[in-house]
Amino acid sequence: MLPALYVAKTGLSAQDTNLTTISNNLANVSTTGFKRDRAEFQDLLYQTHRQPGAASTQNSELPSGLQTGTGVRIVGTQKNFSAGGLQATGQPLDMAINGRGFFQIQQPDGTTSYTRDGTFHLDANGRIVNANGFALEPAIVVPANAQTFTVGRDGTVSISVAGNPATQVIGNIQTADFINPAGLQAIGGNLFLETAASSAPQVGTPGLAGLGTLLQNSLETSNVSTVEEMVNMITTQRAYEMNAKVIKAADGMLSNLTQKL
Repeated sequence: MLPALYVAKTGLSAQDTNLTTISNNLANVSTTGFKRDRAEFQDLLYQTHRQPGAASTQNSELPSGLQTGTGVRIVGTQKNFSAGGLQATGQPLDMAINGRGFFQIQQPDGTTSYTRDGTFHLDANGRIVNANGFALEPAIVVPANAQTFTVGRDGTVSISVAGNPATQVIGNIQTADFINPAGLQAIGGNLFLETAASSAPQVGTPGLAGLGTLLQNSLETSNVSTVEEMVNMITTQRAYEMNAKVIKAADGMLSNLTQKL
């Protein structure tokens, strides 16, 4: 009975972590550019009482053996980087990547972070920054006398000023891609950091070398499916209840045993 208690305990712990992952997905259903997480389960070590394939007699062997598992654990959470929906906002500084790629954001310590959130603003110096005031890379400064602001599908940024109808190119937005985006480290604020698992960023012009194009006046919505997450939550709840019943059954067996001794 005691092994059953410990095995069921690992099930309760794993399902609790799974529910935390699901609740985080649902909490970010309206977060711009958010990518849903999926918990990955893995069984624990097995206790081998009879080795599969061991000789049972001189001329025969065990077909399966006897092994008992010790439970389950959450081995990791994987980000699903499938594209979210595109929402038209009508705001010139809102941008979405239609396809692969990330915007590059400079952190206060000088390192580069990456995001799918294209909600940008202008700071007091005219720089394009995110909601936290971190500058877009490469840095683009919009003059104070700019009348129009246009971002092309290839990241070309152009403006027009009063008294001069001709457009002026003031910079080019470049995006970055990774061989394994799931290996990026999420640090909050809709930002990711490069890791050894993600590989080094491949920076280029939007629309070329497999990078997605830029869409101005649009934002990418979260890729969380509320219906799917609700189904996952119900499944997790039922799995939690079954593990709790195993603990209750093992407790009843131990109670019955102690009463008879």
